[in-house]
Amino acid sequence: MKILALETSCDDTAVSVVEMTSRTTRVLFEVASSQVTTHAKYGGIVPEVAARMHCENIGPIIKEALQRHPPDTIDRIAVTAGPGLITSLLIGVETAKTLAYALRKPIIAVHHVEGHIYSSLIKNRRALFPALALIVSGGHTDIILMTDFSRYQIVGRTQDDAAGEAFDKVAKLLRLGYPGGPIIQTRARRGRPAAFALPRPMLEQKNFDFSFAGLKTAALYLYQSGKIPNSKINNFCASFQQAVVDVLVAKTLRAAQKYRVKTILLGGGVAANTLLRTTLAKETNRQGYAFRLPTLFHSTDNATMIAQAAYYRKPTPWQRIKADPNLPLR
Repeated sequence: MKILALETSCDDTAVSVVEMTSRTTRVLFEVASSQVTTHAKYGGIVPEVAARMHCENIGPIIKEALQRHPPDTIDRIAVTAGPGLITSLLIGVETAKTLAYALRKPIIAVHHVEGHIYSSLIKNRRALFPALALIVSGGHTDIILMTDFSRYQIVGRTQDDAAGEAFDKVAKLLRLGYPGGPIIQTRARRGRPAAFALPRPMLEQKNFDFSFAGLKTAALYLYQSGKIPNSKINNFCASFQQAVVDVLVAKTLRAAQKYRVKTILLGGGVAANTLLRTTLAKETNRQGYAFRLPTLFHSTDNATMIAQAAYYRKPTPWQRIKADPNLPLR
């Protein structure tokens, strides 16, 4: 089955053509046009600007994809229907619906987080169930129990800021730039993780939920008190990153033990963080879990993960597909 997939939930315009079988994923075409340079000038994503850039980018990318893989070779079209920025989602959804109608192809609406779950299975589709997915990005921090393909139960989620959002806000507070995750990671490599005694929010609570607002507030108070001068920023970045990773890993492993899972999956933009990747890989290996994680490219928003998730979904009449910024995971 050959799937043409579109992803425009935030600020990346992504298009992929993926050939799927029950066992393998073959990426035939893959482009993700980033807007990060544009939004860095504003210190964050501006929804109207993101939507305008999607309008400029999506047509030429689709044209190139269909020149390489003509419409008569495409079996299905997939698109991210939500959650995300409504202005961005609309560009992808309406484009996909138009293609489905004009080319007379079945269309599948995909949940953005579901795509991130499958991003860790692009290179290796073998997943032993039950599996547990840790999805960490700028908009989501979720622990999801997966009993089979397309069968999910959210067992933990952030009660306030997502982890990626906390990285961005702390980087902005320290005037380091945007996006915050890669910048803090780079500065952290030259710092000492134990230099600052930062809280590990909700770590001792028995549930699997997260909270990063308190950690962000602790950073604010330290900064306002003058305890993070330029000479100590690297140390603070290392300490902040360690606190976030400690909570993410501990909660995930605790949930894995409770639900007796066989596989742990990692996905989302923060899955590109080296400390999180290496720490979770080490701990899952030590405790005997199979571990799947995406490539660095597939950690960020991409259309290949949307195609991968769509393979396990049934088509929906194009008239019933709508962009939904608050789409629930089912």
